[in-house]
Amino acid sequence: MPTDTKTTPPIQLPVRGGPFERAGEDAFRALEGVSAATASAHLHGMGISRTFINGPASIAPGTRVVGSALTLQFMPVREDIGSGEGQEYAERTTALWAVMETVQPGDVLVVQAWGSPFTGCFGDMLVRYFRRKGGAGIVVDGRIRDAPRVRQLGVPIWCTGFTPHYASQTELFPWAYDVPVAAGGVLCLPGDVVIADDDGAVVVPASKTSELTALSREHEEWEVFSRMRIDEGGRLSDYYPLNDRTRAEYERWRHDESAAAIGRD
Repeated sequence: MPTDTKTTPPIQLPVRGGPFERAGEDAFRALEGVSAATASAHLHGMGISRTFINGPASIAPGTRVVGSALTLQFMPVREDIGSGEGQEYAERTTALWAVMETVQPGDVLVVQAWGSPFTGCFGDMLVRYFRRKGGAGIVVDGRIRDAPRVRQLGVPIWCTGFTPHYASQTELFPWAYDVPVAAGGVLCLPGDVVIADDDGAVVVPASKTSELTALSREHEEWEVFSRMRIDEGGRLSDYYPLNDRTRAEYERWRHDESAAAIGRD
């Protein structure tokens, strides 16, 4: 009995998620002075306990970024769907190339790469193109390649290290974009806000940005006061965190500082 030798791929790649709303410039400006540590602490107090993307570190200490999450997902290779063999050139038809064409100014590309030490998710050319499109930064729970040239480009990048491999050379394949990703053990949705600095990268749920901004602004203000008092010889237990007495002292200090600022104006 004749059999049909034609096969239909079980899934059409690349997979693209649905439309999403990016965080706006107002959110970025409001969170500009908020550190990853402050964001993580306040989100924990708001009931969001898993926000720190474990693993990635800045390739250029001292850099910082706040931006809207654009997502890319790598998945394990299965040879009937996508294989790394001879695919460095075929990658242009994958989610890796596709997501690059959607980059907008202010985007932070968050990449699920399973912590793989064998997958170079980006290299010189892709990072160069990302920069030209206005991308703000990249956070990948895996590795990149072309270390010297990528560093020269000046794009803020958080990753777990470097590898000579290209993106689909071994165990992973660029699968989907604009989808939820699990990066470093943290759920990141397209349109969430990412804050990254020397402490690492933190995902801020889009719905929590306003509340986080208000809490963080007050926190950063009293920490300025506490640092000053500790430098002057104050007891740590009195000023970090503030108790009832030192909070009243802080409120008086803040009032005096505000009055002095108005007088200078």
